[in-house]
Amino acid sequence: MTSLTAERLYTLLPAVYRIRDKAEGEPLRALIGAFAEEFAALEENVEQLYDDQFIETCASWVAPYIGSLIGYRPLHGVAPNVASPRAEVANTIAYRRRKGTALMLEQLAGDVTGWPARAVEFFELLTTTQYMKHARPHAEATADLRDLRATFRVGSAFDSFAHTAEMRAPEGGSGRYNIPNIGIFLWRLVALRLSRIPLTPDPLDASGRRFRFNPLGADMQLFRRSRTEPDISHLADPINVPERLSVRLAALAVKDAQASVETPPDEVLEDDYGARESFALFDPDAAAPRSVSAIRICDLRDVFDGGGAFAGWNHEAAVLPGSIGVDPERGRVLLGEPSDGPLLATFHYGAAREIGGGEYQRSPAGAELVEQRTINGGVALQGDLDALAPGGRLLVEDSLTYPETPTLRVDGEVDDDIPGHELVVAAANGARPLIASGGDITLEIGARGKLVLDGWTISGGALRLPAPAVGSSPVELVLRDCTLVPGLALNPDGSAVSPGSPSLIVEHPFARITLERCITGPLHAVEDVEIAMSDCIVDAGSPEGIALSGLTDGEPGATLTANECTVIGKLHARQIELVSNCILFARLGASPAETWMAAVIADRRQQGCMRFSYVPAGSITPRRYRCAPDDHPDALPHFTSLRYGDAAYGQLRRFTDQSIRTGADDGGEMGVLHALFQPQRETNLRIRLEEYLRFGLRAGFFYES
Repeated sequence: MTSLTAERLYTLLPAVYRIRDKAEGEPLRALIGAFAEEFAALEENVEQLYDDQFIETCASWVAPYIGSLIGYRPLHGVAPNVASPRAEVANTIAYRRRKGTALMLEQLAGDVTGWPARAVEFFELLTTTQYMKHARPHAEATADLRDLRATFRVGSAFDSFAHTAEMRAPEGGSGRYNIPNIGIFLWRLVALRLSRIPLTPDPLDASGRRFRFNPLGADMQLFRRSRTEPDISHLADPINVPERLSVRLAALAVKDAQASVETPPDEVLEDDYGARESFALFDPDAAAPRSVSAIRICDLRDVFDGGGAFAGWNHEAAVLPGSIGVDPERGRVLLGEPSDGPLLATFHYGAAREIGGGEYQRSPAGAELVEQRTINGGVALQGDLDALAPGGRLLVEDSLTYPETPTLRVDGEVDDDIPGHELVVAAANGARPLIASGGDITLEIGARGKLVLDGWTISGGALRLPAPAVGSSPVELVLRDCTLVPGLALNPDGSAVSPGSPSLIVEHPFARITLERCITGPLHAVEDVEIAMSDCIVDAGSPEGIALSGLTDGEPGATLTANECTVIGKLHARQIELVSNCILFARLGASPAETWMAAVIADRRQQGCMRFSYVPAGSITPRRYRCAPDDHPDALPHFTSLRYGDAAYGQLRRFTDQSIRTGADDGGEMGVLHALFQPQRETNLRIRLEEYLRFGLRAGFFYES
């Protein structure tokens, strides 16, 4: 179809009208332009009508209608990455042709839940006396303890040893090895990437050989970057799932490759090491990573002398010059000698969802501002920040560490009729810069000014918004996709340096604070401040710590609005405007000096509401609606981990009471992981398993992460 552009339509007019139109200021050309826009919309709609006939190219709203032509039954479409049934509709006929097979059930589970999956037919793993006319040499009744790979995989989705039968049902996530049982293993954690960042030296190392992947200087479990399976006829292998990397299994891969004369040295660890693999080490100016032949997988745990004093890392003497020892379970790197560095690292770490600072897909704020500056390379920030005080955006384009304690200043306006200035300090999409400060970072926001921090990780100090010297004009602070490290910084073992220390201190009485998808330590604010949070974790270090309060213990803090947040620690607010779909996990301490009357306190209780949230028993709050444990006295959230830096940080365990796991207003789980819609995904999978299982089979699903 020929496009009817404005220029083409205008040239079709007689010249006399075009000449007269030009003399009149071209109003006819503007009218023709409006017609052309409508023609273009109509043309696009006609082209989309053709695309809508095919499931691969149709609009999202069309997919269920195409599905109805083949008897597809729609499910919960709330989870973002499985909101459209496009993949499932496209594979429905293939599912029915392979109904009941492990290949089909695995593909179905992945399409329905959006999680990597592996299906296991447990009857294949039963210890049985074999019929001699149908011998199965691969199904050995006794375990080969010399097979180290199989030994380390026992109990996992890739277990290959035979087991005796058990009678428990698989639907509850317990029963496995029986003739009718099918297991669907799911990986909920995602592997997030950090690219080309310098290794962090060990602070206790005088030799210049010991480093860590984690830019915060703490141990970190590395994860596999999973490869997509080629098609439905492929059963998932370990390389196809984002599992934790293991020292033993990685070392076996090296040993096997080095023992084989047919395997070139550069293909050692080919499944996990490389520029587009799970991790890689680079020279600073090199595009390609160091040769894998120099990599040695080692158990680099701490070792101690006979008196219990720290004596270094394991295997330090075994890593020779020219080689690099890597411990993927602890995120440690040991150089053969200091001259083997410096090195940059690309690696993957685990997380329950994409919040806080990270290289995941984002849309950095401030693109509409007139003044734009970009920096990279870890250079000083202060000069550009000062230049942008009248307003603008500073965009950081890499994931390096910026070791300084900057002051962020936004100029104010005295005249109420003039809009305030806005400063945006953002990480570019695909970047996660770190400010390693030496103390508190001061935020100087002038009258009616607005400061936005987007995509940053900040350690070493708190953000402090001081009270103005004069005036009573409002100011605004927005933190989006940021991490204010709980405990300010991390020790090498991953523990917090200053557990319970505030990450944000607001002394300005006319401030409005907004936090979106952030991880932060405690919030201390004067009572006139307004704080609005969504999809955040506020971590006081323990349920007995103080997550939100005034500037001193015992004083009420800000007016709070929270949606889909997890708060770890006690909370004392002037007023709770609204808390919805949240978990407030707090309890009173056992210390005799404890002055708190309840774990959650709101001074003004005539206004506000707590809805569909977990609120500790005995809390002094405004009216509550369908909150736990009000209607379920024994309900208590159980977390996989409450330690920042762990992969499953903030994740609820499966045996948490259903009033919390499905207690949100839409039937989802309470807390920061509400946006994952895990209960709805589980329900969808159960519905589909009932539809596609062969008669007599029973299926259950098991979480591997």
